[in-house]
Amino acid sequence: MAIDVLLGLQWGDEGKGKIVDVLTPHYQVIARFQGGPNAGHSLEFNGSKHVLHTIPSGIFHPTTINIVGNGVVIDPVIFKKETDALVEKGVNVYENLQISKKAHLILPSHRLLDAASEAAKGLSKIGSTLKGIGPTYMDKTGRNGIRVGDILRPDFKERYEFLVKKHLEMLGHYNFEHNLEDLEPAFFEGIEHLRKFTMIDSEHVINAHNKAGRKVLAEGAQGSLLDIDFGSYPFVTSSNTIAAGACTGLGVAPASIGEVYGIFKAYCTRVGSGPFPTELEDETGEEIRRIGREFGATTGRPRRCGWVDLPALRYSIMLNGVTKLIMTKADVLSGFDTIRICTEYQTTDGPTKDLPFDIHPDFVQPIYQEIAGWSEDLTGMRNFDQLPENLKNYVTFLEAELEVPIAIVSVGPDRDQTIVRG
Repeated sequence: MAIDVLLGLQWGDEGKGKIVDVLTPHYQVIARFQGGPNAGHSLEFNGSKHVLHTIPSGIFHPTTINIVGNGVVIDPVIFKKETDALVEKGVNVYENLQISKKAHLILPSHRLLDAASEAAKGLSKIGSTLKGIGPTYMDKTGRNGIRVGDILRPDFKERYEFLVKKHLEMLGHYNFEHNLEDLEPAFFEGIEHLRKFTMIDSEHVINAHNKAGRKVLAEGAQGSLLDIDFGSYPFVTSSNTIAAGACTGLGVAPASIGEVYGIFKAYCTRVGSGPFPTELEDETGEEIRRIGREFGATTGRPRRCGWVDLPALRYSIMLNGVTKLIMTKADVLSGFDTIRICTEYQTTDGPTKDLPFDIHPDFVQPIYQEIAGWSEDLTGMRNFDQLPENLKNYVTFLEAELEVPIAIVSVGPDRDQTIVRG
């Protein structure tokens, strides 16, 4: 039995949470493999909206096991708020949520370091969510981090104090006011809350599920263009967001990966700083933002909006070995007379369909093709045949350019507003 992977192909916010929720009935295990509370996975059903940050998006299905993998970083404060909110909604998180002992903890001092570092960058800031993600991964790779399993050790407090001492010394190099003592009570309350959950050696558990024939879906966070190695560096996240990250973030072999679902919006968005070749800084971009409600699920920041970028999508498809595409927010483009598609870039070396080393506007300019738009309201449609011809043409054009089938088209935020092509 293979382990399937679902991830974003753009700069995040592609709709991964909704699609995981839609696909969960076909899986027995959903496992998050990277990222942390900087992610915001939105799900809507039964008239309610839910936003998850750390917890896998299969949590609302009571018979599904949800695993937070070793590649994830966990803030105990945010984790407690998130799980408490789920309990209030009747979700049995203690029964079907398991935490890897090898997942790293975000300390309050990590958040302070994140804020201090971002403030010091001034105009060069990368647009961090200030959740302490970067400093936590830095401690992980620097072999200084504290893992979930460490809270079971008798010397946990000493380990915590040793690392915090190092962080305070680092903070001394910044002109940054802080009061760590005010943040610590909630952190240790979160640690006690974390102890209530089943902590596992997730690599053994996930491989055992796979060997037993149970279907596993690996859920990614952020997007491929934010990958620490292959994204628009340095305006990236601190983990591997591509399919290879599922192997290291869950402890599964590359040969065990089956389907790779790549999610993209019918247009493109980005939160925070960094290059964005197809960005629309005009009324069209504002209109897409308004209709699509393009504001960050984690930060609330307005998202930058632009037309779909095929060189970037081809790049992500190549990196991930995508086998099936999923297009979300097709409904947002209803009403635009003309849809523009960036099919290649104009660079100093001529036109290219590849993603160059540097996509700063000084070096690349999008080359567009135009197709006719559609005006119909898609939100009540449930069958591909119902879709307007011009949208079908858009799907056909994208499939031909990307050379991967679009298996699912989302026409609204609710789980029911999803068209699965036969």
